[in-house]
Amino acid sequence: MFAQFWTQTTFKSATEKIKRMAKDVRKLEAASKRNVQAFNHILDVAYGRKGKLKRELMEPLLTDPTAPIPPRIIPAVESSRPPVYSTELRALLTTTSSRSVGKGVSEGTLDFPPKLPARAKPNSEEARVLGPFSKRRETNTRWRYFVEQWQNARPPLQVVVENIPSDTCGAALDDIRRVGIRGLPMQGLHVFEDVETLATPRQNARRRTLEIPDHSNEPHIPRWIRRRYQQLLTRIPILTYKVPAQNKPPRYSVSLSPHRPVTRGFDADVSDVEWLAERAPPAANPSPDTGVSHMERLNVQWPNESSPPATEPAPDPQHVK
Repeated sequence: MFAQFWTQTTFKSATEKIKRMAKDVRKLEAASKRNVQAFNHILDVAYGRKGKLKRELMEPLLTDPTAPIPPRIIPAVESSRPPVYSTELRALLTTTSSRSVGKGVSEGTLDFPPKLPARAKPNSEEARVLGPFSKRRETNTRWRYFVEQWQNARPPLQVVVENIPSDTCGAALDDIRRVGIRGLPMQGLHVFEDVETLATPRQNARRRTLEIPDHSNEPHIPRWIRRRYQQLLTRIPILTYKVPAQNKPPRYSVSLSPHRPVTRGFDADVSDVEWLAERAPPAANPSPDTGVSHMERLNVQWPNESSPPATEPAPDPQHVK
């Protein structure tokens, strides 16, 4: 009986793996045929916007070794300690551009989740009238809210150090060690720079000058693929560690790449405008006497009616005296 159960379990597991592999193959085929949804899914999995890689990129931000250990909510239970929001995670959660769903939350919301009732505060009027809130429910609510928030955040690929006094900016491992902060798993691999390179249009050959380097040996990136990478930049936040010029504490800030599309619709760059200008039909020449082109004269409407007024019929010769 055990052998039969083991055989059925193995067969079911193998069947599920085959179905999952077939689903992935269909997505790859759709992406190769320029399906936008399938191509975006592959980019999201490859750059940690979803899947296991997202968890690996967010893992260092879920803890803060420098923060003090919070006290227990239930004195006798060790696991009742509330979650700790690191400074990097707080910057991501309070910024709308780094969240996949909803807007950024406030600092007070992280300290006291909105799902907790007012009587969760021991000194509140509700706690005095209705009694104290359950400590077990408070612990579960805080951890459930913590998991819900970090799962809606998009992980950055690297930490950029912006040194305001020296006017320098870098994301190398030496820059991270110089200011004494921790990096991310992809720190120093130049993955984000590669995405920006694929999203940036190449200089047009007709507009190259001596000051602009020649990129003719670089591979040509189709416009359709470049737009997919531009949309990917809207889903990759830039986490910047700013070192102030005066005696102020350093802070983290979140922004997006300047190479991202700035509008939700079609965003034409320099190469797109030149492509449209080459294929645009010649403009209609205006009439020399009136200054109005032939197409404009055809589109002229009468002020009160949609069609010109009908002329009066000619009088009948028989009735003319």
